[in-house]
Amino acid sequence: MAATGVDRGRRPALDGLSPRQAGARPGPPSRRWHHRVTPSLTPWLFLAPALVLFALFKFVPAGRAVVMSFHEVRPYLGDRWVGTANYRQVLTDDAFLAAVWHTVLLAVGQTGGSVLLGLALALLLEGQARHLWFVRTAVFLPTVAAMAVVAEVWRILYYPAADGAVNTLLGWLGAGPSQFLNSEDSALGSVMAVGIWRGAPYDMMIFLAALAGVDRTLYEASAVDGAGVRRRLWHVTLPALRPAFAILITLAAIRGLRVFTEIFLLTNGGPNGSTDVVMTLIYRLGLERNELGVAAAGSMVLLGATVVLTLAVRARRGTGGRGHR
Repeated sequence: MAATGVDRGRRPALDGLSPRQAGARPGPPSRRWHHRVTPSLTPWLFLAPALVLFALFKFVPAGRAVVMSFHEVRPYLGDRWVGTANYRQVLTDDAFLAAVWHTVLLAVGQTGGSVLLGLALALLLEGQARHLWFVRTAVFLPTVAAMAVVAEVWRILYYPAADGAVNTLLGWLGAGPSQFLNSEDSALGSVMAVGIWRGAPYDMMIFLAALAGVDRTLYEASAVDGAGVRRRLWHVTLPALRPAFAILITLAAIRGLRVFTEIFLLTNGGPNGSTDVVMTLIYRLGLERNELGVAAAGSMVLLGATVVLTLAVRARRGTGGRGHR
């Protein structure tokens, strides 16, 4: 059958197109919009339940704490506006300043100790030997153990009598028995040792991951140049671990500023406030003395310190990265 004039006019426009392309018809605008929007909304639909719970139990209480920090909270009587009086009370209180000092000491000690011990463990356990997985798992167990269990174990180890576990070891070394958690002079150091013991395995795993990315040819080249183990460690390994150091120091410092559970379970701030930190003081003010406004002001001060520390570390990393480039 001969083609009509219309068909002859259409056929050149379809030349070079596949049958699927030639027969395709543009869908309605609403359907095209639906296909574009649905993929972008799908991840948010999966995240929505978690985001709602996170907002309900995180952001809403945080916003309420900001409001409470400017009020004298009086249940059943109505809150009374006091302005910045709660902040002045917190920042001039001797107990709060002592708690800040203890928090800083604990944060610095635990951060430095866990990072150094984690690096040492990573260097010792680095390698591809088959038995190392078992040793790494055993070393990592303190990190995954519940803090209540860890505190109870160390309370037994710190038994202050001469026949206590740690005191027995000290006796073998010729040192006298210590009171550990029961003495004002040793309580903070004893809690710090527990934090280092628990945090070092986590740091070890981060260092192991960073060591796996070190170029092995650098070790071979430095060995050919006559560099010993110490020089290879100083000039090859440590420079390659700078990003890991930055991450771990930031996380450990924030964790140290917010330390609470180990203090609460081991000493509860005692003896005589020698181990009181900001979090335990806030807990005591809010839930024991019912000074919720003052406790909220203290929590806002702690939040501000954490934000400033995080931004300072990020700014330093950014400056260092630009300088390196």
